[in-house]
Amino acid sequence: MSRTVDYFFTPQSPWAYLGHARFVELLRASRRAVRVLPVDYGRIFPLSGGLPLGQRAPQRQAYRLVELRRFAEHLGVALHPEPRFFPVDGGPAARLITAVAQADGPDAALRLAGAVMAACWAEQRDIASAGTLAELLDESDLPPERLGAAQAPEVQARYEAQTQSAIDAGVFGAPTYVIEGELFWGQDRLDFVRRALGL
Repeated sequence: MSRTVDYFFTPQSPWAYLGHARFVELLRASRRAVRVLPVDYGRIFPLSGGLPLGQRAPQRQAYRLVELRRFAEHLGVALHPEPRFFPVDGGPAARLITAVAQADGPDAALRLAGAVMAACWAEQRDIASAGTLAELLDESDLPPERLGAAQAPEVQARYEAQTQSAIDAGVFGAPTYVIEGELFWGQDRLDFVRRALGL
């Protein structure tokens, strides 16, 4: 089994945002390699019984907001449960993170992913906007030309391949951490992730 951790997420997920910084800390402490894999849950949900947020029952939508507030307060993480730009298309940011992972490595991709998630959930910025993504590249000390590279067919192909890898692994929700073939779904499973990493 590979000792590389696979990190499947979508950049507009509040749950990925709530777990991101803690997950990065665990990676650093364990010195494990990571594959940063933003994926398209629009493809995954229909195959796994999931529903987009707007199609879920009202009581599930209401409870989601309660849980977001609870976790944000518990973790001391700034979060607007109903940010100005949400729902939002995560595709442009996902492809940008994919391009950065390919060109600049996983640490840079993790840094950008964290910035994108915070932009959506803490700063209420439009992460589908090219202007916002250009700003986030600059704020993350990454080359501006990555924005253009993210439009390349090979990046789209890689994004689609990552999504297929998630499907093949049995991923159904975000975030999902895969360690030596074992899936851990959700930021509230990070204590189990810690143990799996030997920490």
